[in-house]
Amino acid sequence: MTLNFLVTHSGGFHADELLSSVILTRLFPQADLLRSRDKQLITPSADKIIYDVGGAYDAEAQIFDHHQRPSPLREDGQPFSSFGLIWAHYGRAYLAALQVPEADIDPIHAKFDAKFVLPIDLLDNGAIEPSVAGVLSILTLPSLLGSLKPSYDDLSPSADDDAFHAALPVARIFVEAQIRNLAASARAQTAALAAIAAAGASPILELPMGMPYRAALDKAGADHILFVVVPRGGDWTLGGIKLSNDTFEQRADLPEAWAGLSDAALEAASGVKGAKFCHKARFIAVASTREAILQMADLAIKAL
Repeated sequence: MTLNFLVTHSGGFHADELLSSVILTRLFPQADLLRSRDKQLITPSADKIIYDVGGAYDAEAQIFDHHQRPSPLREDGQPFSSFGLIWAHYGRAYLAALQVPEADIDPIHAKFDAKFVLPIDLLDNGAIEPSVAGVLSILTLPSLLGSLKPSYDDLSPSADDDAFHAALPVARIFVEAQIRNLAASARAQTAALAAIAAAGASPILELPMGMPYRAALDKAGADHILFVVVPRGGDWTLGGIKLSNDTFEQRADLPEAWAGLSDAALEAASGVKGAKFCHKARFIAVASTREAILQMADLAIKAL
């Protein structure tokens, strides 16, 4: 598809068309981004995508507005904004353009939609109020992007357009950071699942580096794993596994005799040369070598 124009409305901007512009300008960098309400410009044609303006939603005609009646709804009845519509139709291509592996595109598309796109859709349609964020409402992404609008007494005829184009790279940073984090989480789950398989029936999981692993534990049903061994800089760590993200309670604690000790005192208490530190709360221990940390892990299991 050869596109010459990406067209959204002029005047003040909101997060939905700004974030839509992030997606579309990545996919169609050769197209001119225009902000206008001119009837000719917001009339569909093969060489343009029109969004958040135009009074229609017709993917084949490449027009993605949500202000008309009836407005477009998700399968569960929740409303779309232009961002949701653009993400639904162009999000997978956008992920491919960011070199997300093909196997991860559908799950990342769905996660980003649920965690990032849907809240923008709901706020833009008035389905939820910014106040749901409480005292943090001013720090939500729509509020932060909105703060980049020109002040009321900026009378420059290009003030709105200038602010929009200045805000666009800021919005891009947030979108691409979220995608990058979701892609990293997908890679981590693959690596952690492989490590869980390698651990077999052992209660000790050894990971090749620090990474998110809880989702992999849950997916594998690896309730038997009690501690995690990870390299950290020149040292190695032995960590407990929280019962959930809502508690500090762990599946198992490190030995009470190690609590709060370090260096020679910990070596004496554990009998492990190279033992360096154990937190007083008994959720992490450190040793200078892999052999030492695995020995500590074995002792921690025997002490349960």
